Amino acid sequence: MTLSFLLTVFSLGFISSFLSGMLGIGGSIVLYPLLLFVPPVLGFSGFEAHDVTGIGAIQALVSSITGVLAYRQAGFLHKPLILYMGISVLLGGIIGSSISSIFSEWTINVMYALLATTATVMMFLPKKGTENVSLDKLKFSTFTAVNLAFLLGIGAGIVGAGGAFLLVPIMLVILKIPTRVTIASSLAITFLSSIGTTMGKVATGQVLWAPALLIVLASILASPLGATIGKKTNTKSLQMILASLIMATSIKIWFDIFH
Repeated sequence: MTLSFLLTVFSLGFISSFLSGMLGIGGSIVLYPLLLFVPPVLGFSGFEAHDVTGIGAIQALVSSITGVLAYRQAGFLHKPLILYMGISVLLGGIIGSSISSIFSEWTINVMYALLATTATVMMFLPKKGTENVSLDKLKFSTFTAVNLAFLLGIGAGIVGAGGAFLLVPIMLVILKIPTRVTIASSLAITFLSSIGTTMGKVATGQVLWAPALLIVLASILASPLGATIGKKTNTKSLQMILASLIMATSIKIWFDIFH
């Protein structure tokens, strides 16, 4: 691996981790297409889908925990929500990542595109006003949260993502969680999910450690910076940025699948 290639990987990890901390996503929704498509455009040999999912699992683990630490001081973490959804998505992630090696690269790309498309549609659905609900008065369906988190964990484990790019719209649209609470709590849930996903990827030999460690370094630097900016950004703006980001990623992946 050349120095220029390693610098490219670091830069891509920095961008995805910054957006992770800012928007409450694990970062893989951005990192996945960046690692797949950018290196070949710049003349480097590309990563395989299995390589990207392994690197993405490591990145989601590190960027989510650094983002959580940044949001913890602001008091937006909803502990019961994190507990119920975190345990469910962790179990699902272990299952999904353990079986991911049996799927072809094309199948993984299609699964990723389907998850991103679902998240895109949900982000543009109307959200009833819950932004002013205080943390101690916030209520949600435990049954719905647990089951959706488990299914999401399986899908996220297969594609090597923490799952927060779909977790965020689920929390906003279905569970009616306020935006800032969603962003902070989804990072904590993604951290738990990423533990299971990372365990499965490492156990099945799907992690390239040199690029993964570079992206870990980028995550440590960029995720807290993104979280700081996210806490100061209007909630409607955060939602629109996230929706546009997921939509663009979804379109790009579908385009490459069919072309």
